[in-house]
Amino acid sequence: MSTDNKSEEFYKKLKKRLEKTTSWPSEYLYKFIVPSEKEKIEEIEKIFDDMGAVISTKESSKGTYTSVSINVNMKNPDTVIAKYQEVAAVKGVISL
Repeated sequence: MSTDNKSEEFYKKLKKRLEKTTSWPSEYLYKFIVPSEKEKIEEIEKIFDDMGAVISTKESSKGTYTSVSINVNMKNPDTVIAKYQEVAAVKGVISL
């Protein structure tokens, strides 16, 4: 199975889970682990610009990685998944 098929399957399952467990629109918390490079963190923050997102960051003890938490109001599961896919384009980011 290719990586694309795995992520496609992951997003289908996520969408079903979000539809069952949440009434929309709703607050959604994204969590990412990013290499501690200012450009990468800014790239993720830019994806959530003009959405009223509350963004917090915390650097790891060695300073190698930064945890980025984003709390934002989303319309539906499709918009949640679209943001995950946008962030996935940033090299080195791990979605939690």
